[in-house]
This record gives sequence, C-alpha cells and structure tokens, in this order.
Amino acid sequence: MLGPYLVFILFLTILFIVIATAKFKLHPFLALIFASYFLAFVAFMPSDKIAGIITQGFGNTLTSIGIVIIAGVIIGTILEKSGAAIKMAETIIKFVGEKRPTIAMSIMGYIVSIPVFCDSGFIILSSLNKALAKKTKTSLVAMSIALSTGLYATHVLVPPTPGPIAAASNLQLNNLLLVILIGLLVAIPAMIAGNIFANKVASKYLVSSF
Repeated sequence: MLGPYLVFILFLTILFIVIATAKFKLHPFLALIFASYFLAFVAFMPSDKIAGIITQGFGNTLTSIGIVIIAGVIIGTILEKSGAAIKMAETIIKFVGEKRPTIAMSIMGYIVSIPVFCDSGFIILSSLNKALAKKTKTSLVAMSIALSTGLYATHVLVPPTPGPIAAASNLQLNNLLLVILIGLLVAIPAMIAGNIFANKVASKYLVSSF
C-alpha cells in the first residue's frame, strides 16, 4: 500500500504547486519549498534529515543546470532590454507571416533542441517567445506550448541528448547517423501535433504577461 500512497501524495504535491503558482500567484521558489517539506513529512522521512535532503537536492540541481539557467536568463534579459527580441520577432514574422507565429516557435524549438537541452532552450528562447506573442497578439499559452512541443520533439528523439543515445544503445543501433535521421523524421509529426494542440486548445487561454 505504500507505493500507491506515495504516488497519491506526489500527485497532491504537484497539484499544490500548480494551484499555488497559477491561482494564488505564490512565488515558484516558495511553492517548491513548501511542497518539498509537505512531501517529506507525509512520506514519513526523518524530521532531522529533511532540511539537509532538500538543500542537497537544490544544490545538485544548481550544480547540473544552474549556470545554464543563469546564462539563459542573462541572454533573455539582454535580448528583451536591447530590443533585439522584437527585431528577431519581426524578422521571423516576415518569413512565416503574422498569422502563423506558433509555427515559427515550433520550428525554432525543433532546431534549437538538437544541440541544446530542451529546458535550456526554453529559457533562452523565452524572451523571444514573449516578444513574438506580443507582436502578433497571440496567446502566450499557445506560443509556449508550440515552443515546448517543438523543443521536446527533437530532445527525446534526436541525439546527442542522452535519451535517444541510451535507446539506440539498448537496441544495439551502432549507426548514429541513421538514428539521427530517423529521429528527425519521427519528430516532425510530434512537432506538428503539438502545434495543432497549441492552435486549437491552448490558444483559448490568455495570460496577461505584457
């Protein structure tokens, strides 16, 4: 019974984070801290070890992606404050047209996530995504979904990210070039499906972030 109980508690914890940040506008950092302590207590972890485990986990996260996140935020801020994000958005609009901004973000995510991890790519492209959404008066939710699905499509299917490399190794596929080509082809329908969802469903939701 312990397994289903922990899964249920984990679900409640995630639900708390979503509601606290989306509905009550609690800062994500505070929401994560509160959720971590809640999960630790209800999972019956030793009370004298909870703080150490949380800080250790936070430290490990910063060690692995902290520099990338900070650099991405700096790049995004520079693009936003200098007006470069707007210029890039205008250039993209010229190529895809003002009626298809979600396609632009899907394609950018598809390309960027090949050499860069999807979470890093999202942070780096976040300011451009907001600028393009503002320029075309498109739902930021739809734009973010389009970007995210484009990023994830190649992240999970195209090397050199660890997932597809591990899958290729398990299947004993030694021709990495073939794996890359097949991954690129299979990722296209996934990107298109994400774009359709962004336009048909996510576009109904508006976020006031400008």
